[in-house]
Parts: sequence; structure tokens; C-alpha cells
Amino acid sequence: MKRTCEYSVDSSYGDLIIETKYWEIFLAPSQRYLGTCVVSLKRDCGDLKDLNVEEWVDFGKIVKYMEIAIKKLFAPDLVNWSCLKNSVFRKDNPKPHIHWQFIPRYKDTTDFEGLKFEDSDFGYLAKPIDRNISNDVRNNLIKAIKNSLNNVF
Repeated sequence: MKRTCEYSVDSSYGDLIIETKYWEIFLAPSQRYLGTCVVSLKRDCGDLKDLNVEEWVDFGKIVKYMEIAIKKLFAPDLVNWSCLKNSVFRKDNPKPHIHWQFIPRYKDTTDFEGLKFEDSDFGYLAKPIDRNISNDVRNNLIKAIKNSLNNVF
């Protein structure tokens, strides 16, 4: 079943980087904020109150290790986490699915693979603006994040 997210460029979660017992971590389609990922629960679940203890514990580890890994790679000034379900309720018979947006934020311009990433709205809510990157850059970004996560997980 293809999961969708309004924050993503093409409404998908993106490309799988790594998974744990309960969660999948994807590189989000839009890289407006370098290192943006989606962390998706592997089972159908529409409300945070319905997560079990093991899923919360696993998610807590992901938060810790994602932040360590991305800070080592790109040194963002902060990382935002959001769990939004708004868009699914614009449809009849909504079926929300628990997933989190992991959004690194940068006060200054940062570089990756010769590309510059500017966060012109730093200090404000993240905006769902598309920033596509080439497949080569995307694949290298996935490898870099995966390697960094493997070093801390």
C-alpha cells in the first residue's frame, strides 16, 4: 500500500533509507531542507494514542539516532519533528497513517554535492515547497544518511 503525505513533493514518503522493527525511514521527495526525511509506522495506525509501548520506545531511539546522524553530516542548527494528518481529512472516508516529518533547519547556507541549500525562512514554520535534486545527488544523500545512521544505531 502506497502511503501519502501532503508535505512530500509527489505525495509519497520518498525513498527508503533504513528500517527498524516498527518504523521505516525515507528520504523525503523534497529536499528544500537538506536531510528531510519521513519516518513511517510499518502497520496501519491512524492515531498516536494507538501506538504501543514498543513502537514508542523504537521511535524514541530513531529520534536520538536520526538527530545524531544528521548533525554529524550537515550540522543543522535545529531539527523539527512534525506529525500532521490534515490533508487526509480533506477526502471522504479518511484513513490517516502515523508518520513523522524530520526537518533539519539551517541558519546559514549549507552545501552537499556542489548544491547550495538555503533556509530563507529559518526560525519559522517549514514550508512545503518543492526542491527536487538529481537522482545521483539523491542516491549519494541516501548513502550518506544510511552510513551515518549505521554508525550510531
